[in-house]
Amino acid sequence: MGADIKSLRTRIKSVNSTLHLTKAMGLVASSKIRRATEAMLHGRDYAAALGQVLGLLTADPSCARSPYMAQREGGRTRLIVIAGDRGLAGGYNANVFRLTREYPDAEVLPIGKRACDRFGGETRLCEDMDSLSAAALSAELCRDFADGKYDRLGILYTRYVSMMSQQPEVRWVLPLTRGEGGGNHTVLFEPDEMTILQTVVPEYVTGEIMSAVRESFASEVVARRMAMDSAGKNAQQMIDDLQLQYNRARQGSITQEITEIVAGAGA
Repeated sequence: MGADIKSLRTRIKSVNSTLHLTKAMGLVASSKIRRATEAMLHGRDYAAALGQVLGLLTADPSCARSPYMAQREGGRTRLIVIAGDRGLAGGYNANVFRLTREYPDAEVLPIGKRACDRFGGETRLCEDMDSLSAAALSAELCRDFADGKYDRLGILYTRYVSMMSQQPEVRWVLPLTRGEGGGNHTVLFEPDEMTILQTVVPEYVTGEIMSAVRESFASEVVARRMAMDSAGKNAQQMIDDLQLQYNRARQGSITQEITEIVAGAGA
C-alpha cells in the first residue's frame, strides 16, 4: 500500500510539472498571436496588391513572350516547404510533411527549422525570415526559372482559416497565368508592359514568399496555443484522477493501520 501511495505521489508531481510547462508555452504562444496575425494580414494585402498589378500586365498580349509566362511540358518542380521552427503544435508540422509526400519528385527548399531538419539545406527560420532574405531567395528562383532550370514553382504553406482551423496547401507561383481583360485597361505602364513585368516578377515572388511565411507562422502559434490548451486540460484531468486514487489509497492505508491497532489491542 505504501509503495502505491509513493508511486501516485510521484506521478502527480510529474504530471503537475507537465501542466506548468504547457501553461507557460500556451502563454508564450498567446503573446505572439496578435503580432503574428497582424503581420499575416499585412502580408496578404501586399501580395494581393502585387497580384492585381501582375493581372493587368499578364493580360497584355505583349507580355506573352516573357519567360515567366512560359508553360513548359516538363515536370521539374521546385517546392518551398514552410514548416514550424518548433514542435508541440499539434498536427501542424505533420500535416505539412504529409502534403509534401504528394510531390515526391519535387526539389524542396525548406523554411522553418523542422523543415530544414527534415530536408536539409540552408537553415531558414520562419520567425527570423525577413524581406531581404526572401528577396535573395526570390532573385535566385526567378533567375533559374528564366534559364529553364525548372518548370514550375510552388509554395507549400499552412493557410490560416480560423483559431480552430489551419489548412496546409500549395500556392503555385510560377509560371504566371494570363490575366483577364486582354490588355483593355486604363493603366499606363512606362516604358512598356514587358519591361515592367520583368521588374515586378521578382518583387511578386518575394511578396508571395513573405506572405506564406507570415501566414504559416501565425498558423503555427495558433496551433501551439490550441495544443497547449488541450494538453493542459488533459493534464489537469489526469491530476484530478490521480489525486482521487491517492486519496483513496491514503484512506485505505489509514483504515488498515486502525484495524491493525484495534486487532493488536484486542489481543
